[in-house]
Amino acid sequence: MSRESIFSTALRAVVPAFFLLTASTGLPAAEAPRPLAPEVEAFIGEMVQKHQFEAAALRRLFAQARPRPAIVRAMSAPSTARPWHEFRRSYMEPQRINGGVVFWREHAATLAKASREFGVPEEILVATIGVETFYGRHTGNFRVLEALTMLAFRYPPRAELFRSELEEYLLLARETGIDAAGVRGSYAGAMGIPQFLPSSYRRHAIDYDGDGKRDIINSPADAIGSVANYYKAYGWRPGAAVVVPAEVGGGIDALLEAGVKPQLKVADLRRLGVTPAAPVEEGAEAALFVVESAAGPRYWLGLNNFYVITRYNRSINYALAVHELARELRAQFRPED
Repeated sequence: MSRESIFSTALRAVVPAFFLLTASTGLPAAEAPRPLAPEVEAFIGEMVQKHQFEAAALRRLFAQARPRPAIVRAMSAPSTARPWHEFRRSYMEPQRINGGVVFWREHAATLAKASREFGVPEEILVATIGVETFYGRHTGNFRVLEALTMLAFRYPPRAELFRSELEEYLLLARETGIDAAGVRGSYAGAMGIPQFLPSSYRRHAIDYDGDGKRDIINSPADAIGSVANYYKAYGWRPGAAVVVPAEVGGGIDALLEAGVKPQLKVADLRRLGVTPAAPVEEGAEAALFVVESAAGPRYWLGLNNFYVITRYNRSINYALAVHELARELRAQFRPED
């Protein structure tokens, strides 16, 4: 069966599970009673038992979650899966670079403060927000409740993760008072200027503008502080490099298959046929990875800070885009601007 056929079959299966009685009642969809799928009912039971939610309130909430097949389509074909040279063009373009300089200028004091307190360079903070939401301009049009519900119960490859994120989202809504049915975000349920998933929102979002609220949806200062806090929590090393270009010999397949977590020292990688093409400490731990440039494969050594960026998004393309955009922003920004 083709990939398209598999997706079509999966998407057709969504509607009956969410609209069990709509057709038989004769009422408009908005007015029809909407029994929930058994797995949703089971999830509600868990939330009642574990966190003392009110079952009836959760049923009313989930009754508002309409099926959105586009969410599954988007999750099945993420933009980060494109070849690096295609992905790069979307982020290393004048409008995004100029927008980053403007954002940096507007929030220079907050960025400088966050960099001092958390050890993360201003340009990394700006670039992360720039890659995620174009500096807060594009934060997503999917209702987070619908995105997480679809992925938790209609996307088997990552259902366990998104069931956990749905649980975190309901807890977040209860803690912060946000409108659980109305908040909009990405097709993956990420929210706000920095696009945090609910678990990241609960663990890493901070009040950085001093108004007593952790609001990464509306507050650029909270978004900046929260991104810095996130990176620090995952082990960002102040002043350390992110990546180093590399040249390779043969027999590197096992190194590439090992992933991006640094596990071998640069000196050990040299003995295995990997030669750094820029200065780097021999004792630094690194991992070899490859991306597809327009001219063919390009190899890099990812150091600890590169791995930290991949904790924000697991994609190598994503992390390299943040690094390259950050480097360009640093080159373009002037304090006197």
